[in-house]
Amino acid sequence: QVQLVESGGGLVQPGGSLRLSCAASGSIFSINAMGWYRQAPGKQRELVAAITSGGSTNYADSVKGRFTISRDNAKNTVYLQMNSLKPEDTAVYYCNALTSGGMDYWGKGTLVTVSS
Repeated sequence: QVQLVESGGGLVQPGGSLRLSCAASGSIFSINAMGWYRQAPGKQRELVAAITSGGSTNYADSVKGRFTISRDNAKNTVYLQMNSLKPEDTAVYYCNALTSGGMDYWGKGTLVTVSS
């Protein structure tokens, strides 16, 4: 079992920045990759960014150049630095962990609202 707890969401003006954190606990040794997904009202959940245990990253085209995913293995934490935020980035952001056994774990989500 893996437990994920997100933090760092909130209200920010367009053009602003936020940093999301996801702290993992439990069977963290089994995690192959972690990522951030988001779901806006009335839309499907979509991948925002992911990072493997080896440090490889990938991003949705809509956030490339604005968002950066990183991990601190000592703290078992993954971050999502979000810059130049746009109103269309408004969504609930979920942390995800994929284990070597093919199991998916999700956090409860944190709301990001980009509005003036």
